[in-house]
Amino acid sequence: MIVQRRAVPALLAAAALLLTAGCSSDSGGSSGKQASTTPSRTAPGSSAPPGRAAAEETPPAQGSVKVVRTVAEGLDSPWGLAPLPGGGLLVSSRDEATIVRVDEKTGKKTELGEVPGVSAAGEGGLLGIALSPDYASDHMVYAYFTSASDNRVVRMIYDERKPAGERLGAPDTVYKGIPKGFIHNGGRIGFGPDKMLYVGTGESGDTGLSQDKDSVGGKILRLTPEGEPAPGNPFPDSPVYSYGHRNVQGLAWDTRQRLFASEFGQDTWDELNAIEPGGNYGWPEAEGRSGDKGFHNPVDQWTTAEASPSGIAYAEGSVWMAGLRGKRLWRIPLNGTKASAEPQAFLEGEYGRLRTVVAAGGDRLWLVTSNTDGRGGPKAGDDRILELRVT
Repeated sequence: MIVQRRAVPALLAAAALLLTAGCSSDSGGSSGKQASTTPSRTAPGSSAPPGRAAAEETPPAQGSVKVVRTVAEGLDSPWGLAPLPGGGLLVSSRDEATIVRVDEKTGKKTELGEVPGVSAAGEGGLLGIALSPDYASDHMVYAYFTSASDNRVVRMIYDERKPAGERLGAPDTVYKGIPKGFIHNGGRIGFGPDKMLYVGTGESGDTGLSQDKDSVGGKILRLTPEGEPAPGNPFPDSPVYSYGHRNVQGLAWDTRQRLFASEFGQDTWDELNAIEPGGNYGWPEAEGRSGDKGFHNPVDQWTTAEASPSGIAYAEGSVWMAGLRGKRLWRIPLNGTKASAEPQAFLEGEYGRLRTVVAAGGDRLWLVTSNTDGRGGPKAGDDRILELRVT
């Protein structure tokens, strides 16, 4: 039986705060500021966390992206994507609370089932999904979703032998009590190279939670697959791995097992961060780079109009970051945990809002659009999964 974690008290922001707080994520704008008044993006700084290795081979300053094909169309509010080891892509629907299997060769969609208990509103709903590190033997699918009372992580058995629509087993709660709000619900999950479960959360509009290490809002959590604080976490008996985050939306590891995370800013700076255990990433005292040595500065930063980032993936020596409001895919070439050259933008405006990007092996990526979630301008065929070839 899966151990259920004791709920951490959820401190939700007042309704007025939710209506007035800036949110670059899905609002299409900031809290009252015009894009033209926002400072332009600056070059990478020298204060990013140092790499754990000596000199590394760095990718070329200039890269490229080619859309190989459209894998699937007609997806409803897609959010998370998890490739199956034997072929096929699992895709979560934020608003429909369903998980669909997409045949990556034919584009055929088969519904696995609906995840019970999901309460979709605002930026909440059925969000990130991930496969168990022992999926070959346990067939477990993990999902992060917003319930009526909190955000939580559950796991379900995926049984391919059952009829379509009935292939998901009853969800077992792995972790609950993550603060929920109309905004800033986080939602990205992933198993790291250490086979521990990493969970990106938001501060739900209550900025004070981010610096409160007794709250799991505005954090990256590191858990065992059963939902306990993972061994070796920086704070004793705590699931908190890093803090001072506003709304973590993307998690990815490079080939040297270093963790990177994307994060929504408020009115000025969105961030890509290199995550160190126990690190404080500044929110709400700092947005973007700061002169305070107590905060980790981002690998790079963007204006909210250029990015409003969601999912990230690592491939070909770079982090690839999907932009919602920015409607583009960013390439950030790396040397260790520092940006080695100016980021490049691709596909700007071509496919609308971009939600999720996942490594597909070698020089390939899966890219998921996000135009049917109520904040985009859907076109015929939206939403879709694209296969990219990148360098």
